[in-house]
Amino acid sequence: MTPRTLLRWHADLVKRRWTYPKRRPGRPPTRPTIRALILRLAAENPTWGYRRIAGEIAGLGRKVSPATVWAILKKAGFDPAPRRSDPTWAQFLKTQAEGILAADFFHVETALLARLYCFAVVEHATRRVHVLGVTANPTAAWVAQQAPQFDARSE
Repeated sequence: MTPRTLLRWHADLVKRRWTYPKRRPGRPPTRPTIRALILRLAAENPTWGYRRIAGEIAGLGRKVSPATVWAILKKAGFDPAPRRSDPTWAQFLKTQAEGILAADFFHVETALLARLYCFAVVEHATRRVHVLGVTANPTAAWVAQQAPQFDARSE
């Protein structure tokens, strides 16, 4: 064995040791099965956005970034964040107004400086104010007694 052979073997060893496999720059591509699942979920559930789809896939044990789901949907022609057909807050309040009541206590000072507490309820649908009772000493039992009286008055 010559010194030149020994140096060549050493050079080959170093070359193999410090040579890394060639990889493409950037993130690895998303698997075709995951891509197909994202598109299937978007097609079968048109109200779901990209975050919901990413969450559902995470529930299956696969981690996919919402940004990746967004890019896949955008590239496939889906709207990544579809318009919601749910009612707005104002529309919800209009439809539910008959069942919404607001109750409140307020106090009034009399001419002789006595403090009286008033328990009132406002119906949102009609905007009517119902004074359920006035007392100098409101207690939990007194308030509980006032509620059935309101039901009786509304019939």
